[in-house]
Amino acid sequence: MTDDRERPPAAAAFDALGAEYEKAFAGSKTHRRSLEWLLARLAPGSRVLDVGSGTGRPTAETLANAGHAVLGIDISPVMVELAARQVPGATFQCADIRDVPLADASFDAVCVYFSLLQLDRREQADLVRRLVRLLKPEGYLVLATVPLDVDGVDATFMGQPVRVTSFPAQELVALTEEAGLEVLAQEASMFTPAHPDARPEPHLFLHCRRPGQPRMG
Repeated sequence: MTDDRERPPAAAAFDALGAEYEKAFAGSKTHRRSLEWLLARLAPGSRVLDVGSGTGRPTAETLANAGHAVLGIDISPVMVELAARQVPGATFQCADIRDVPLADASFDAVCVYFSLLQLDRREQADLVRRLVRLLKPEGYLVLATVPLDVDGVDATFMGQPVRVTSFPAQELVALTEEAGLEVLAQEASMFTPAHPDARPEPHLFLHCRRPGQPRMG
């Protein structure tokens, strides 16, 4: 593995943001509603993967407090250290999700909140397909992003340089369906992070399910 892969720009940006990211996004009511949607459908003690788990709040904390077994994976060591301290009821690992060996059909749910934006479009599509394989049949995947038609655009996010790639809403829905998911619900909103350098941004939350296996015979 190259040094560049070990320390991608996204990790440096989120290392620098640390707890400021959590504060900036704590007021997202749409994120809270998304978690409530998922909690209403999970069986007790479900196993949940949180991709790009950040500081652990609100996603891992909300799920762990509800009694679920949460594995959070994030590429930023600063974020992982914060999460482990703030959410002792969950497990966190500092790694690129694409490098972590995980068994197919081993999770009841996967959360992917705003963690695709630093990947290119092919990487995003490949990762979503892999995450679907990690889901048990009838398992849920909740995904949030900034639905814009941008590809490798250099931008400033809360004062940090980032390179952003995303899809328009309809193309993101198509991507998830092509990966084998059924989109059960979606919610779009505008949100302004609580940070002096932040601007209003569109958010899209998709609530999906992996269909059950077809019956034989």
